[in-house]
Amino acid sequence: MRISVGQFSPTGVVAENLATIRSLAERAVDDDAELLVLPEESMFTVRHVDGPLEEAVAGGWSLFVSGLGEIAAELDIALVAGGYEPSDSERPFNTLVALGADGRIAGTYRKLHLYDAFKHKESDRITPGDAGVTVVELGGLRFGLMTCYDLRFPEMARALAVRGADALLVPAAWFKGDHKIDHWKTLLKARAVENTVWVVAAGTCSNNTIGYSGIVDPLALPVATLDEETEAIATAEVDRERLDEVREFLPLLENRRTDVEDLRS
Repeated sequence: MRISVGQFSPTGVVAENLATIRSLAERAVDDDAELLVLPEESMFTVRHVDGPLEEAVAGGWSLFVSGLGEIAAELDIALVAGGYEPSDSERPFNTLVALGADGRIAGTYRKLHLYDAFKHKESDRITPGDAGVTVVELGGLRFGLMTCYDLRFPEMARALAVRGADALLVPAAWFKGDHKIDHWKTLLKARAVENTVWVVAAGTCSNNTIGYSGIVDPLALPVATLDEETEAIATAEVDRERLDEVREFLPLLENRRTDVEDLRS
């Protein structure tokens, strides 16, 4: 399966971002991609939204999801992208939506680990996920969904791998800062090789976020990369054959001990 990662800098306007997504999807189709993975905040960037966030989300979520569905169906390409979904409170969910090439929703994932770190406090404006982890099937492969800060929690990636994920999809808006690019690259490789899965990561690229989207194989070898391009795609072949090849000589999921916490020295 050919997969593209799309990198861009979202504005605060849903329609503008959908236009950019359509352009990236057209380029992915030209690369013969069957799936395009887009960043967290593809719907809009919170800091660029005019007015109360709750109102912007209430008016924007259905427009965003239906717009993605139209693009997917018209271009015959599956899409995964991040946006903000209404909740029962004024704080929305940070949600990924996965759509098949027919434009129908294949699954959603509400971000579990909110970015309350490096002097940020995402939980002040976002409700944490309440539905656990999500694995969706697209084009014959199984994809585990993660969002940005989730990448720092190895137990989440392992839970997705144990549930049968062939690849981890990681839409992100990874903030700039000291060593942050090194953290990002290291964690993408770690989550790949410790679970012997593909990792497909799409990041926003803006004044505040790093970009550096890419695709990493199950041995942590980068096979497609972007740097700080403000609007670009990168495409690679992601297949089960490579997964099976690596797991034949590195059967980590078979060798793991689930009783480690119960052992006593």
